[in-house]
Order: sequence, then C-alpha cells, then structure tokens
Amino acid sequence: MFERFTGPARRVVVLAQEDARERRQNEIRTENMLVGLVRTPGSPGEALLRAAGVDRSVVEADLARRAEPDGAAALASLGIDLEEVRRRVDESFGPGALDRTRAARGRRRPGHVPFEKPAKKALELALREAVRLGHRHIGTEHVLLGLLWPATTAQEILACHGVTLDGMRTAVTELGRGSASG
Repeated sequence: MFERFTGPARRVVVLAQEDARERRQNEIRTENMLVGLVRTPGSPGEALLRAAGVDRSVVEADLARRAEPDGAAALASLGIDLEEVRRRVDESFGPGALDRTRAARGRRRPGHVPFEKPAKKALELALREAVRLGHRHIGTEHVLLGLLWPATTAQEILACHGVTLDGMRTAVTELGRGSASG
C-alpha cells in the first residue's frame, strides 16, 4: 500500500515512527500519525488542519495533557515524586541510567516500529477515502481522513477542536478542485 503514498504522506509515516520512538512506545499509534501530519508543513493535510486551527503546538499540548508516565499518579498518591526519583538515579548512576536497565530495553525496540491496530485501520481508511474520491494516490489529506474515524486518540484530539470527518471530507473535496494533492 505504501507505494501509493505521496512523498509527504510517506514523510508522515516516518515522522510518526520517530515520534513513537521518542515517546518510548512499542507501536505507532494514531496520535503519532497526527503528530507526523502536523510536522509536515506545506502538505494538504497539515494545511487543512492549520485552517481548522489545529497546528503542531495544539497537538503537542493536547498530547502533553493526556500523557502521564506509567503509574506516576499512583506513586504520587503515595508521596513519591517520579521525576525526583529519576533525578536522583541520574545523579548516582549517570544520566539516563534508568533507560539502560533490562526493563527499559524491553520496552524500546531498535529499527522498525509496528503499527497498533487502530493506526493500521486508519491507514486502511485513508486508502478507502482515496478510492472514494477517485484518487490513484494516498496523500496527507487522505491520512487525515483516516485518522478521523471514531474511537482513536487522534480523532478525540481533533474532535475537541471541532474537526470532524464530514467537515474534512468537504474540505478535501474542495481542495481537490483547486490544487495538487500531497
């Protein structure tokens, strides 16, 4: 399927993989794909989001609000500050000591990062949207449409900012009348 992706759409996938690695995730999630989309300036998908008031800073802020280190809230309720623990371990054993443990290595895979099921589904839906529109390629605008199907973190973030599947379908159709896809 990736052979049908435009250059910018492939870039979204590469950036999603990089984002998943940076967040120490074992799989590429829909929110990583959304980050990849807003980090691809000048692409139709990014332009559509920007026009809707959703840019990189908005997505990053929403993800930061949603992110909580594993068990951090539970530890905080016991009076344990996870960041303070990390700081002290780094002081005693050197920077990034916790990242060099066997447990941390098990969470992080070098090389290829696979897609989680909802992210795979979003890519399938991007293909379906391209076919529905009569396009022979999959561009960033199709990836955006694929991310707007219900029950994913990316869709929840976008819905909070008034971005809907129907609204974006209309915008993509209008975009197709006036400019090249990407």
